Amino acid sequence: MTRRGGRRHGLKGGYNGTYQKLQRTNNMICPWWLCYSFDNPLRRIFHKPESLLDPYLKPGMSAVDIGCGMGYFTLGLAKLAGPEGRVIAVDLQQQMLDALERRARGAGVADRIALHRCRKESLGVEGPVDFALAFWMAHEVPDKPRFFREIFALLKTGGRLLLVEPKFHVTLRSFERTLAVCREAGFRDLEGPAIALSRAALMGKE
Repeated sequence: MTRRGGRRHGLKGGYNGTYQKLQRTNNMICPWWLCYSFDNPLRRIFHKPESLLDPYLKPGMSAVDIGCGMGYFTLGLAKLAGPEGRVIAVDLQQQMLDALERRARGAGVADRIALHRCRKESLGVEGPVDFALAFWMAHEVPDKPRFFREIFALLKTGGRLLLVEPKFHVTLRSFERTLAVCREAGFRDLEGPAIALSRAALMGKE
């Protein structure tokens, strides 16, 4: 594994209650400790990484997992990409990347994952890649036009972005505004999947 650039807490009130708490404290960057609650075996009932992402990533391909957290989807991407593929795991918080590194070693896929700590104002990732994943994180981004322009530039021609937001936190109107920003960055709409508890869209680069 290459590099670029806890304590467990309960979820009283569930996911929705936790997001409401973050809103009250004006902290919309998901804290690292919260991922211990999001990244658990029960989540596989709703979100199975390999089956969800298999249509978009094949052996030997490359991907970037933006806002990777502790690697719930990163590990699945790495397994799909295979030994000849590569996955760039991007997060703002070092604690997330440290936890992901440990998990990747345990899963035997550390050699195909590059860790990258981004800045608040920029991803700072070099491409090109075949596929980009932004799962339950775009609502945290303050400058969405720049964010999607960076992803568009990062993707190969024919590359795809899977954008997924939490339905219990992001309204349909807000999600549609985000998609409009995606289109302004150059993306076009593709037929996307239905994902539990989520609003999802598959966007392509011509």
